[in-house]
Amino acid sequence: MAPDPQLAHLATLGLNRWIDLDAADPGPPPTPEAVLAIHHDAVPAADLAPLLRHNAKPGFVVVDLTDLADFRPTPRVEIPDRPLYWLHDVDRGDDLQNWSAEEAATELADRGRSPLTVHEGISWLLQQPHRLEPNACFMTIASRKAKTDNRFDARTPAIWISGGTGRDGRERRGAPKVGWCWWRNRHTWLGFASTIART
Repeated sequence: MAPDPQLAHLATLGLNRWIDLDAADPGPPPTPEAVLAIHHDAVPAADLAPLLRHNAKPGFVVVDLTDLADFRPTPRVEIPDRPLYWLHDVDRGDDLQNWSAEEAATELADRGRSPLTVHEGISWLLQQPHRLEPNACFMTIASRKAKTDNRFDARTPAIWISGGTGRDGRERRGAPKVGWCWWRNRHTWLGFASTIART
């Protein structure tokens, strides 16, 4: 039996370096639209980011996000305990552009949706790179960095397209960029990616 195309694509990208894809196979997608997600403990996000592509340019992590590995799923997010799992009905959250992450988190909960983690956002774009568009990118607010006082760091990860300015470097203009935004700031070009379920 041929492997699922999404699983085969991960093999093409070299994910066998970190995951035994044959053993981790979650089975056929439950729906045609389901997206194969990579567990946050299976592969470091900093290693997944360079596998992203936009206009043939590889992705990267911004230089001031050296602590990306410390951004973990929030307690309200239930992640299946396996290297690969399925995301159902993934949405970019374009209608939430110009909302703050704080506002969007409440709205998504009211809709019965769960925000994506940064690993899930990268996983989605590995399978469907066209989902990252100019002026239509997204935050992944299910990943937060915990502080010692039981609060969270004010930053939250996001994925957008580099303008090639500042420390990004002109050579990265148009490349997928894993960066961060403030929890209470608003951006007209960032939605809030979410899913209806994980299985």
